[in-house]
Amino acid sequence: MHSEPEDDDLLDATGEGGPTLTATIAFEATGKRFDQALAELFPDYSRTRLAEWIKSGQALLDGLPCRPRDPVRGGQTVSVTAVAGAQTAAQPEAIELAIAHQDADVLVIDKPAGLVVHPGAGNPRGTLLNALLHHDPALAEVPRAGIVHRLDKDTSGLLVVARTLRAHAALVEQLAQRQIHRQYAALAMGPMIAGGTVDAPIGRHPTERVRMAVVRNGRDAITHYRVRERFRAHTLVECRLETGRTHQIRVHMAHIKHPLVGDPLYSRLANPRGAGPELVEALRGFRRQALHAEKLAFTHPASGATVTVEAPLPADMQALLAALRADAAAHA
Repeated sequence: MHSEPEDDDLLDATGEGGPTLTATIAFEATGKRFDQALAELFPDYSRTRLAEWIKSGQALLDGLPCRPRDPVRGGQTVSVTAVAGAQTAAQPEAIELAIAHQDADVLVIDKPAGLVVHPGAGNPRGTLLNALLHHDPALAEVPRAGIVHRLDKDTSGLLVVARTLRAHAALVEQLAQRQIHRQYAALAMGPMIAGGTVDAPIGRHPTERVRMAVVRNGRDAITHYRVRERFRAHTLVECRLETGRTHQIRVHMAHIKHPLVGDPLYSRLANPRGAGPELVEALRGFRRQALHAEKLAFTHPASGATVTVEAPLPADMQALLAALRADAAAHA
C-alpha cells in the first residue's frame, strides 16, 4: 500500500552537479558558525540544503571541509558546489490541475483524492509531479518540481509549490519553522464534546510497516482540533497542524478513539444504530479517509505579503455530510 507524508515531513532534495558559488566571509561575521555564515551568504538556498552540502563536503572553507558548528573568520573564502535543481527522471504528463493560486513564484494546487503527489514504488507515473512538469517545464530546475510538502494520496486539498529556487528556499524555511498555517476538515467517528490538542510522537508501527502509530521514540507531532458540527455518531472537526508527520491527523484522531470515516488503515466501517439505507450506503461508499486540506496561509517568498488560500469541500465529502445531516434530522 502506498504511503506518503500527510502534509509536510519537509521535502528538500539534492541532486548531481551544479555551479560553484564563491564568496568571502565578512569581518562582521567572525565567530559565527559555518552554517549560519553560509545561510547569510547564499539566501537563495534553504538551510536544510546548505547543511547537506556542508556534511557532504560540497561546501568548503578556504578549500577545506568543515563541520556546521565550526567558527569562521572574516576574509575566509567559501566555495560551494551548488546542486542543480533538476532532480528527477519523471516525465511531463498532461494531467489536469486545479490551480487555486498562481503567480511568478508559487502555485497552490487543490489536489483531488486519488492523486499521488510524488513518483514512488508502484506509482512511477500519473502523479502531481508529472502534472506540474507539464504545466510549467521550468519546474524541472527546482528540486522535486517545487514540491515542498505532500498530501497523502487519498487526502484532498491544498498544497503549495515553489516555482523558483528562491521561493523554494523560503517555503522550506517556513515549513521548518512551523510558520505555514495548514487547516483541515476531517470527519471523525463518534460524538465529540469539545476540541483539544493531541501532542503525541509518531513513528512507524512496530509490526505493521504500512501503518504509523503513536510510539515513545517517534518524532514530535502536534495536532490542534476543534468541533465544527456534531451528528448522532460522527463529528466534523477542524484540524490545524503544528507539525506534519506521515498520516499525522489520521493517527492522532485514531489515538484519541475518534478515527476518520473511511480510513482504510486506522478505522473500521460502523453504522450508527437506527441508520437508514441512505446513510448506510453513503458510509459504505466512502472509500477514503474523510480528510480535506481546506486552508493554507504563508508568507509570499517575494513580496512578503500573507497569502491565504481556501478550497471548498469536495463533492464526496459534501454528499456524506448531507447524508449525516438528514439522518440527524430524522432522529431529532
